[in-house]
Amino acid sequence: MSSNMREIIKIDEDLCNGCGLCIPNCHEGALRIIDNKARLISDLMCDGLGACIGHCPKGAIQIEKREAAPYDEILVIKDMVKKGLNTVVAHLCHLKDYNEMEFVRQGVSWMSQNQDAFEFDLQEVKKVVHNHKGGTKQAEKPEEKKINMKSSLLMDNASSGGCGSGCPGSQNIAFDAPAEMNTPQMSTATPSALRQWPVQMHLLNPNAPFLRNADLLVAADCVAFTLGNFHSEYLQGKALAIACPKLDSQQQAYVDKLIMMINEARINTITVMLMEVPCCGGLLRLVQEACLEASRKVPVKTITVSVQGEILDESWV
Repeated sequence: MSSNMREIIKIDEDLCNGCGLCIPNCHEGALRIIDNKARLISDLMCDGLGACIGHCPKGAIQIEKREAAPYDEILVIKDMVKKGLNTVVAHLCHLKDYNEMEFVRQGVSWMSQNQDAFEFDLQEVKKVVHNHKGGTKQAEKPEEKKINMKSSLLMDNASSGGCGSGCPGSQNIAFDAPAEMNTPQMSTATPSALRQWPVQMHLLNPNAPFLRNADLLVAADCVAFTLGNFHSEYLQGKALAIACPKLDSQQQAYVDKLIMMINEARINTITVMLMEVPCCGGLLRLVQEACLEASRKVPVKTITVSVQGEILDESWV
């Protein structure tokens, strides 16, 4: 197979901690976690656009120019269609964001000729991709942005390399408080729905009485500060465990405690509340790992919160 000089990602294995945050942001499926490290499994499937870079908390991923097999959209789209409508749409919109319209055409053309290879509606794919505003991926230099709509933290910064100002979870962002917060109101104390102590995962005893047969809320540290109705709408009637998947150490202890909560405290359900920033996804992975290793099965719901306190997604895992 021929090769040419082109841009492609390079992973510093000494820096990579195997967190996996880059994986869902590689729409082409070129990255996998193997032996606790992120690995580029195929030059053919890496488009070299760097959507994964801004999601690495360790700065382990960079773009380099080297000899590599040319990116193969047909190979990628054959794999994408197995993953369903949403994955295909995300992949094609990702290409359109970077003005890679030839690859978009190749992908759509292959699907048009191989519609028996997937079950979703190709016309729906075409409609969404057509309406998607492409060419939006540009390096953003300002240290601070002011936004008045849903946060765009999940949009990758292709020019960022590492967690400093390039990590979405660490970016400085200013936004206006809701109008009703600026209106003078009578001061009324909002009652707390917290019914236990402690709440930090490292401090929790997995066999504590308040955990037995409880509905457990596992919340990222920042969630309660973002949602004004956290206590009344989400904590009410639940046991609470809080953690930060980015900054907390010894996270295997979290998995072990969750397994004990499932098996021994026999918790009923788990609701995982995450911030929209990519590094927060590690909290759901900890819960999923515990569920896989536990002997009991419990339903898990995930709720994703924007930095402006909006619920972006709520679904059962």
